[in-house]
Amino acid sequence: MTREAGRQSGRSGPHPRVPTWIGDVIAAVFVVASAYLPFPQVDFRPDSVFTFTLVLAPALILPLRRRWPIAVLAACVALYAAAGFTGTLWPGLVLAMAIAMFGATNRLRRRAALITTLVTIAAIIAINVLASLSSLLDLRAFAVVITVAFAAAAGDGARSGREYIAAITERAERAEETRESEAKRRVSEERLRIARDLHDAVAHQIAVISLNAGVASSAIPSRPEDAQDAVRTIRSAARTVLSEIGALLEVLRTDDDGPRDISPQPGLERLGDLVGQFEDAGLAVTIRIEGDLAQAETPAQIVAYRVIQEGLTNAHKHGAESRAHVLIRAGADTLDIVVTNPTLPVDTPPTRETSVGGTGSTLGLIGLRERVAAARGTVETGPTPGGWRVAATLPLGTDRRP
Repeated sequence: MTREAGRQSGRSGPHPRVPTWIGDVIAAVFVVASAYLPFPQVDFRPDSVFTFTLVLAPALILPLRRRWPIAVLAACVALYAAAGFTGTLWPGLVLAMAIAMFGATNRLRRRAALITTLVTIAAIIAINVLASLSSLLDLRAFAVVITVAFAAAAGDGARSGREYIAAITERAERAEETRESEAKRRVSEERLRIARDLHDAVAHQIAVISLNAGVASSAIPSRPEDAQDAVRTIRSAARTVLSEIGALLEVLRTDDDGPRDISPQPGLERLGDLVGQFEDAGLAVTIRIEGDLAQAETPAQIVAYRVIQEGLTNAHKHGAESRAHVLIRAGADTLDIVVTNPTLPVDTPPTRETSVGGTGSTLGLIGLRERVAAARGTVETGPTPGGWRVAATLPLGTDRRP
């Protein structure tokens, strides 16, 4: 549920809020009734038009307390003072001050509400003393102060409860949104990982099949032996593709939520097999190794293997002269991999052999950049004089999952 939906649900829930005018009517009834109740004390009975006006005025201004809480409270205190200086003390005015105080502290922040309460209590005490209605120890003055203080406490408690409920609701909504976004992020990461692994596992073999299919079709009339070799390579690559796709589907269909290896993760220890596959497909690969590869951790070796695989696949599909060069340099802190291959001049028309792989897409390079970035490394791809270059730098000792 979104935050806006939650607010709408709160407004139209099964327990709708009571209209505000009902509370205003009830307050007005109590204030007005105090002017007509037969109190035995003379101080509680208004005896003129002016005193009746003082008693009834709060019923007219109390509905404005939601918009102007401080002003309405000040007006009620002023009416109380005016009544006090006429020598009377009406319960209706005390009730009006309590209602106005509740409305003020219910809408003000705690510090402002506390200051407003203290100022109001001080004003009430000063009015009682100056108007000579009672002494400071008189129970009536004490009752007025206590009534206003309790109203202030009730208003502050109502505001605190409302803020607490709002905070809890917002926290729950944010937790729900966080769970949804986290689930979406995990699904997105898993989808990207599957796409990378599927490309790494299948793209090379598909390129081998495509290139050897072209060789076989052109060699059947004049070189049947070469055509047979190409068909055997196609069959071997097809078996490899089917095996890797089967392993991928098996993992995707499992219900296990634990760590999963979607496809085999070869490292530099299988570099010889990788180069052998390309050489069988007609790509001459030269390898140069500098430094001790044993100091590279397994995650870095896995990413390095994928960099070399992607570089050789692109060299086989789009390069010229059917050759490529691989440089692996293990330094003190980094592992550098550079794959270069010659390319045709820009103005050279394509032939059947050079165009059999097609133009391809950039998905392989995108997945490669994601793998290298996951290992906190950097990768650069682009043309060099007379060829194409794929260069990656991986930090040694990383424990990130490729």
